[in-house]
Amino acid sequence: MGILTWIIFGLIAGAIAKMIMPGNQGMGWLMTIILGIVGAYVGAFVGQLLGLGDVTGFNIGSMFLAVAGALIILWIYGMATRRN
Repeated sequence: MGILTWIIFGLIAGAIAKMIMPGNQGMGWLMTIILGIVGAYVGAFVGQLLGLGDVTGFNIGSMFLAVAGALIILWIYGMATRRN
């Protein structure tokens, strides 16, 4: 995928992950894009480990893996920035 496709893909995956994860993450749209792109990489890595596939293009399977990876990153982000 090209860089523009990754940006759009990341924005969509990050936005879906932020809608699924409860709470206020306090991220702007740029961080949401980065969350989605990093989530796509994490999702692809986990998908390959589990034999579920890879993020190969703009399709439903790739979006599912990207959102799952973004949820993992969002959970780690929430744990790292949580206040006591």
